[in-house]
Amino acid sequence: MNNLNINKIHLDEPLNCYHNNSIVIKSVYLIALIVTFIVSKPVFVILLILGLILYHVRIVPQARACVIERLGAYHKTWETGLHVLLPIVDHIAAEMSLKEIVLDFEPQPVITKDNVTMQIDTVVYCQIMNPKLYAYGVERPISALGNITATTLRNLVGDLELDETLTSRDMINDKMRVILDEATDPWGIKVNRVEIKNILPPKDIQESMEKQMRAERERREKILQAEGDKKSAVLIAEGEKEAMVLRAVAKKEAMIAEAEGVAESLRLEAQAKADAIRLINDANPSKQYLTLQSYEALEKVANGQATKLIVPSDIQDVAGTLAALSETIKK
Repeated sequence: MNNLNINKIHLDEPLNCYHNNSIVIKSVYLIALIVTFIVSKPVFVILLILGLILYHVRIVPQARACVIERLGAYHKTWETGLHVLLPIVDHIAAEMSLKEIVLDFEPQPVITKDNVTMQIDTVVYCQIMNPKLYAYGVERPISALGNITATTLRNLVGDLELDETLTSRDMINDKMRVILDEATDPWGIKVNRVEIKNILPPKDIQESMEKQMRAERERREKILQAEGDKKSAVLIAEGEKEAMVLRAVAKKEAMIAEAEGVAESLRLEAQAKADAIRLINDANPSKQYLTLQSYEALEKVANGQATKLIVPSDIQDVAGTLAALSETIKK
């Protein structure tokens, strides 16, 4: 892959770094030995011993490891601490970091199931778990990881349509992590996480997606507005209904109260008349009183709107009749 970007992580050249350093050190040391040998033999022996000690005693820092070869074959892996190389037979084949590595690969062209070409870039979080397998498993392991990441991404996205690709990032991340972790296990690499950083569809697809999103937002806005108008109309109708019911109930109660008032008034009036008659009967009215009452009744009749008035010929007979009725009531 020509467009892989490893973000300046040069983990593919650990096998040669110590060869270069050892050549320089050996050259300097050889020159020093020759000069010293010319000047003085005892000093030469002392420097030779010190040089051998300094060159073959090594300290491995925290979170780093060294692969040691003896006579050209793998011997052991140095971890953190103090170690000693055997002269001539041992040498450091590779040194590497055991910390988690972040690999940010450049966008890769992929084709979806519905033949849409897009650019997708991924970020891989990995860690060297076995220095021996990392050193001897594959040539340039980081480049190999980048290649298998690109091919796995193309295979997964090729089974998805555009909309599914845009909405299935978590699914793609999980599947890629499982596949890459299984593929890099023989290389001594553990893939902890895989993240899709960006998905870049073609420009025309982006424009159509923006139009679709705009239309969807307008549709949702209209739906919400219609639902709001509907709820408002329902609430107004329910309010008017409740108002009419309350007005009807109020009118009913008012009519009942009015009818009860009229009935009570009539009852009280009848009771008053009955009490008046009873009082009159209890008072034993005379014939003259009854005659006077008959005159008053005729006076009330005369004050009416009638144009004709019939007066009894013998009003005394009327008074007598009233008196007889009064006696009868008393009995």
